[in-house]
Amino acid sequence: MQFPLISKELIAIFKLVHGAFNFSVALLFFYHARNGLLIRRARTNKIPLPFQAIKRHRRMGPVLALLGAGGFSAGLLLVLLDTGNIFQHSPHLFVGTAIVSLLFITYRVSRKIAGPASRERDLHYRLGLAILGLYLVNVVLGIGVLL
Repeated sequence: MQFPLISKELIAIFKLVHGAFNFSVALLFFYHARNGLLIRRARTNKIPLPFQAIKRHRRMGPVLALLGAGGFSAGLLLVLLDTGNIFQHSPHLFVGTAIVSLLFITYRVSRKIAGPASRERDLHYRLGLAILGLYLVNVVLGIGVLL
């Protein structure tokens, strides 16, 4: 098989689309984290809960997890079509794999949250912070891939 499987011009466009999509998803995760922090502050300070933020956080979480996994899958497919070697940009791949793994774990943990002071709630918070940090690292690595 000869790589790239599609034209270099099309691959260049897809790289930009992949980068823009995942950057948008990263921004949405930061917005999502803002809602989560509003809820967390209300719970820890024992003030009335922000029900709109709770509603948005619960509704957006699974969608964002799917969008994150979709962006990862698209990047993987793009590298396969371009070079056939998924380890072409290995740091970006490994951080992306860590993000997708943490997204899955965070989703599973969120389903077990019960009660205002549950252990799962704190774990969900910590996993969310890790995801945000990894998204920042992956954005920088992704810019390096594009340049």
